[in-house]
Amino acid sequence: MCVIHFQALGFRTMPEVKANFARDWVEFYDPSKPEDLYKCDLTWLTSYWNCIYGAGCCGIDADKPNAGCCSDGAYYTDEADEARTDVVAARLTKDMWQFFEDAQPKKGKGKLRVSETGLDNDRKTRMVDGSCIFLNRVGYESPSFTGSFGCVLHHLAQKENVHFVETKPDVCWQLPMRRSFETRELGDQEINVIVIGEYERLAWGDGGAEFDWYCTSNTEAHNGSQPVYLSNQVELTALMSEAAYEVLKGYCDNRMETIRAELAAVQKRSLPLFVIHPATVAAREAVAPNQ
Repeated sequence: MCVIHFQALGFRTMPEVKANFARDWVEFYDPSKPEDLYKCDLTWLTSYWNCIYGAGCCGIDADKPNAGCCSDGAYYTDEADEARTDVVAARLTKDMWQFFEDAQPKKGKGKLRVSETGLDNDRKTRMVDGSCIFLNRVGYESPSFTGSFGCVLHHLAQKENVHFVETKPDVCWQLPMRRSFETRELGDQEINVIVIGEYERLAWGDGGAEFDWYCTSNTEAHNGSQPVYLSNQVELTALMSEAAYEVLKGYCDNRMETIRAELAAVQKRSLPLFVIHPATVAAREAVAPNQ
């Protein structure tokens, strides 16, 4: 499962890039809600990261490479997130969900047993056999499952022809996008700032340092066909608003056009004028000698 495809193709691979590098940011107010000030990481949003689960992902735990980032279950953002997950789980059928029987209530028509209490008494999806209850393991196959393994909530979205934003817990569809909040003091005023950026390893705190592998800072995951702001449009719109996303897209489009024009002019792959994600740069450098 954990296969570095660049290496298989004879490309030079790179280690995980160093954390806490400088980034380019842009700030703007939401046209549909002028009190909301957004601060967005252009370096991340114009990178070529993409999810490589099942196509080179090594998983955050070396002993569970096929679990991806589903090793520990998903912590809910609030009660509404848990309640929504319960409703979605009720749509899963026995012939598409490996752990259907494990999730059934012990008595009668009670609540599905898909959640549990984790660290600091926070609620999360339940663990079964060392990973999330919603993770169908490698080798599981059935007529109503659209793949051989992976998150059954993701495959439910495919089956129902909806985006997985509608079927997964918040943290699962948001990652590795991160929405956080800052307070900025201006004189006697306090301005709330909504930050949209990369859920990098450091953002996990002490737990992030224990990950055996992490995708956003690895070259192998920066081989997408589109930059993040386009490939993750649905997620970004859900985190912001349609109006705010359109403003963000305009900034990102302009940045991409300018970088392309400058690259064509000077025939270089990165410029001091822009902070390009180091993992994206490394991915392009790995491919270049073979072109």
